[in-house]
Amino acid sequence: MRIAVLRGPERFEVDDVPVPRIRPDEVLVRVAASGVCASELEPWVDGPSTGEPRYPGHEVSGVVVETGAEVTDLDVGVRVGVWVTERGFAEYVAVRAAYCFPAGDGSLDEALAEPLSCVVNAVELADPRLGDDVVVIGAGFMGNLVQQLVALRGPRQLIVADTRPEALERASRLGATRVVDVTRESLPDVVRSLTDGGGADLTFECTGTQAALTSCGETTRMSGKVAIVGFHQGPSREIPLAYWNWMAFTILNAHFRDPAVIMRGMEVGMRLVSSGVLSMHGLVTHRFGLEDINEAFATLRGKPEGFVKAVIAFPDE
Repeated sequence: MRIAVLRGPERFEVDDVPVPRIRPDEVLVRVAASGVCASELEPWVDGPSTGEPRYPGHEVSGVVVETGAEVTDLDVGVRVGVWVTERGFAEYVAVRAAYCFPAGDGSLDEALAEPLSCVVNAVELADPRLGDDVVVIGAGFMGNLVQQLVALRGPRQLIVADTRPEALERASRLGATRVVDVTRESLPDVVRSLTDGGGADLTFECTGTQAALTSCGETTRMSGKVAIVGFHQGPSREIPLAYWNWMAFTILNAHFRDPAVIMRGMEVGMRLVSSGVLSMHGLVTHRFGLEDINEAFATLRGKPEGFVKAVIAFPDE
């Protein structure tokens, strides 16, 4: 089978290796799509820190083609979203059956269970309440999913901010009550005008940038909540901690490393997608073959107009 190997700065190579053998509690999945995640962008740019080859890829969907002797709840042919921590940019992955969740009948490249888990857990941690005023800073892939899940909680205002007109148009189509182009309008002023002067009850930061983090403190009301969803790579970030202390913000780190929490988020996310309650339709905008994986990462970095999410797509056999 073919697998992408990161061997240097901005240098994936494709190797031929044996198909992995599965353990009794595992299944073999023929990969349909593997998402290109922003958390892997910096490692791609810098290359392996130790000089040893690395095997990224963790946002996988596909079809079960073999089951281990101890697996009783998955059959060959089942379409699944799965969680792996590496080696996801490959034609096949071996994965514990417990880390696989039915994907329903929709497009498999729109059934990426791992990012769904991230947003499910982020929204449940932040716990928006009925009638809350909520701000989502960042209308990219993760911001779009956060926005849709927050909408299920019944907010009064659901305000989405970004710098890209096409991203804001998409947020409007997804049901934002107000969108804000921060290159043209003051987000804090708009939020105050819509919240009786008080500010947002809850702000989600979904960009991983300093500017968005700063804006959180300017848009959230006293004793409100700030949920950090964006993956912050590169230089250290700064916040005016004295002001944030005075404002008594609840700061929520919406990143999770406990496998049990990740699994529950995946189960919930895949239930929502497979039942049609949550839609990822149209959010995967760029598809690349495995041989073009470096171009896929360059596209993620450049974010051309219309970009939301890239995947490495594998043709059906």
